[in-house]
Amino acid sequence: MTDEISVTGIECWGHHGVFDFERRDGQTFVVDLTLGVDTAPAAASDDLHDTVDYGSLVAAVTTAVQQDPVDLIETLAQRIADVCLADAKVEWARVTVHKPDAPVDATFADVALTITRRATRD
Repeated sequence: MTDEISVTGIECWGHHGVFDFERRDGQTFVVDLTLGVDTAPAAASDDLHDTVDYGSLVAAVTTAVQQDPVDLIETLAQRIADVCLADAKVEWARVTVHKPDAPVDATFADVALTITRRATRD
């Protein structure tokens, strides 16, 4: 059984999208993370080294969004999942990428993609 650590509403500025103006001007992306982690070792030790340092993780996710523009939020979500799964304590990651200012010709509240990925360790 794994526990879950969630960090939601991480606002980042990125230049992702298929249109030239998205790449040029950039826009806000909002990221929600839920991570499967066994928190029992940290609960027993009360030591940050025994759990996921979500402060460092948020910094790494923000950097991942700010760098290297891609066309699709699918690609961006996978990149973020890879960042999360780089921590050996993370068994799985659920990542939602929100693109609230997506170029859609209609009134809408949000465009979001959620993916779930499992660690593939030997």
